[in-house]
Formats: sequence, C-alpha cells, structure tokens
Amino acid sequence: MDLFSGNPEQMPFAMPRSPGFDAVWAEDRRGYNITVPNGAMFYSECFFEKKVSDRCVEYFQENDSYDWKNVRWRDVEDISKICFKNINWKQDNIRLYGKTVPLPRLTAWYGDEGRNYTYSGITSKPNPWNEGLLYIRRLVEQDCGAQFNSLLLNWYRDGADHLSWHSDDERELGRNPVIASANFGAERDFVIRRKDDKSQKVVFPLRHGTLLLMSGALQHHWEHAVPKRTKISGSRFNLTFRHVA
Repeated sequence: MDLFSGNPEQMPFAMPRSPGFDAVWAEDRRGYNITVPNGAMFYSECFFEKKVSDRCVEYFQENDSYDWKNVRWRDVEDISKICFKNINWKQDNIRLYGKTVPLPRLTAWYGDEGRNYTYSGITSKPNPWNEGLLYIRRLVEQDCGAQFNSLLLNWYRDGADHLSWHSDDERELGRNPVIASANFGAERDFVIRRKDDKSQKVVFPLRHGTLLLMSGALQHHWEHAVPKRTKISGSRFNLTFRHVA
C-alpha cells in the first residue's frame, strides 16, 4: 500500500516509506503538509513569487562599499566595516574545542523590543523591524496562521558556510515552537534526523523562494542541519521567524 496521500514521485523531496511518515499536497497553500513521527512540517517549494525572492536577495546585500552582484563575500575580511543599507549583519564567534572561532555564516537578529535570544553561547539583542522584513513576516503569518515577534537571519556566503546539527529547543521558544523558514538565493539542503535513531533522515531542498514550517513536538525528537556543499559559490539567505516569550 502506498504510504503517501500524495504522489511521492512528484515530490521535490524523498520521504521514508515507513509508518508515521506522510506528505499530503495542499492545493490551497501550494505545498505539502508533512507528518513525521513526533512532528509536523509544511513545505512550499515556490511560496514566494520570483520577483519578491529576487528583490530579497538584493535587499539583504545592499551596501555602501561593494557591488553585491560581483563581490566574493568570503574574501571580505571585516564585515563590521561595511554599512549595509537594510540588514545589520554581524560575524559572531563561538567556542569550539577550547578555541574561539568565527561562526560559519553571518547572522542578524530582529524582533520586538526586549526579545533577546541566546543560542550557542551567543546572546543577541533585537534590531528593530524594518518594512522589508515586516512585509515578509506578513506573508508568512497569513499562510501559517501563527504570529511571530522575532527573526533570525542567516547568510550563507557560499557552500563552505553551514549549520551544524542542533534543535531549536531553547526555553524562550516555548514547549512546541512553530518556526517558519523563508529561503532565498542559492539552493541548499536542509536535513532532519531522529535524535534516537540517526539513520532516520529526510532531506529537503531549500530553493529560491521556498518556505519550510516546523511545528508540533519536532524539536524534542528531531535535530536539523545545513551541511557544507563545496561546489556552491552563491549566497543563500535564510530567515527563521519565531515567537520568543
């Protein structure tokens, strides 16, 4: 018996043919409602119109020093000296095996006043919302029926930038957080795996304009990562909307 309510051959991702996994096409949302053991997700490959997605890539990189279309951001030594017009990007450092090393991506934290956020030993105070980010937030909230007061932006400058295995299970996010991930620019893989059985994995291609929603008890039982992809030279921008208590 086919375990999927939709047609698995037409899906842009592969789901395990095991009990507890399902993907159902939702015509009204132009995406898949996904069930995994102890969690729920939603995937819309082309949620954002191309015109909006293209403008986002430009908006995130506009600055007073470089031509964003031609610069190789990996070679820029001090990102703090660049005046970005729309996003206050920063290069954080983390402690790893007793050493201080740069976080393998650039980040920015936006949100309502007082919504500080701490992860990997990094505490971020929110930048105030701007019109561009509020526009994206409204589109996401209208679709998923949730409200968000905070936003973490990740800039993967090329395929060497990555995100290690972790769960978004910080206390300030609540017991079963709803997290919406908007993606623009170069395609990257987003991988989830069971904490108690790391052989259970699902790989989602996050493309230019893709929206991915995580909900239910997913963060308790699954972890996720964005692995290195050395052949990718372009930038990818990921916006994860959250509600911080």
